Amino acid sequence: MSTQRARATPPAEGRPWTVMQLVLWSAGYLEDKGVESPRLDAEHLLAHALGVDRLQLYLQHDRPLTDEELAAFKPLLLRRGRREPLQYIVGSTGFRELELRTDRRGLVPRPETEVLVDHVLAWARATEGPAERALDVGTGSGAIALSLVTEGPFRVVVASDVDAEALSLARDNARALGVEDRLEFRLGDGFEVAAEGERFDVVVSNPPYVAPEEAPGLAPEVREHEPARALYAEQGGLAVLLGLVQDGWRYLRPEGLLALEVGAGQAGRVADAARSCGHYEAVRVEQDLNGRDRVVLACAGPGAGGV
Repeated sequence: MSTQRARATPPAEGRPWTVMQLVLWSAGYLEDKGVESPRLDAEHLLAHALGVDRLQLYLQHDRPLTDEELAAFKPLLLRRGRREPLQYIVGSTGFRELELRTDRRGLVPRPETEVLVDHVLAWARATEGPAERALDVGTGSGAIALSLVTEGPFRVVVASDVDAEALSLARDNARALGVEDRLEFRLGDGFEVAAEGERFDVVVSNPPYVAPEEAPGLAPEVREHEPARALYAEQGGLAVLLGLVQDGWRYLRPEGLLALEVGAGQAGRVADAARSCGHYEAVRVEQDLNGRDRVVLACAGPGAGGV
């Protein structure tokens, strides 16, 4: 049954909505609003309103809903219809092994960033030198930093952000996961958070990399709801990325790793900047799950850290 047909046949007057009737009608409503996955989102929203998981919706698909349950669900559906990200509405999202709080203070963690973390962890397992200290520049929700301390060998991860609100979100997530004592939260722009002479085994970042002129082409969920400061960068989206390449080697120990997530069409420019810098070795580009160039990796040369 199509979502449109199901939406056109609500329960007869005086009869209650059932779980599945409401899911199907809501999916039709969200489809009309341009939501990419209307049925799935309708299920997530109703499960959240009822305080159950999605499987329970199917186990009780014909259960009548109370007026109180409908009242709890309606504002969630309206918010999603206005294209607010689902993750902000339900307040959390999964990232690798973690369940993270998500709200307007930070970007919604994405699968592409999981790939970035994969490469950092693989390097940490394979490197002959230590992998004890990492710096996550622009931590946002803390997804990268928290994955490194929960999955990797890192003793300390510095989570930094130029936005105090984003940093508070990362701290909230660390506290909820019980690892707050393994992270250092620092407010500041780029490498200004590093102490004099401080060096890291890894510098990792998912920085702003969207060109401001690309904003009209973004999905409303991104353009209208996610924090602009975490999205946009000048120089066609490259300003922050190129700054991290230019200065990153100064804060890495020799053979330490610089790992960056990049946007569409940016990997070649960022990798070339690392090669021409003269302070990196083994520069390479890795793809995401969709086969797009997404991650640039570079190891600092023997002159790293000002040595």
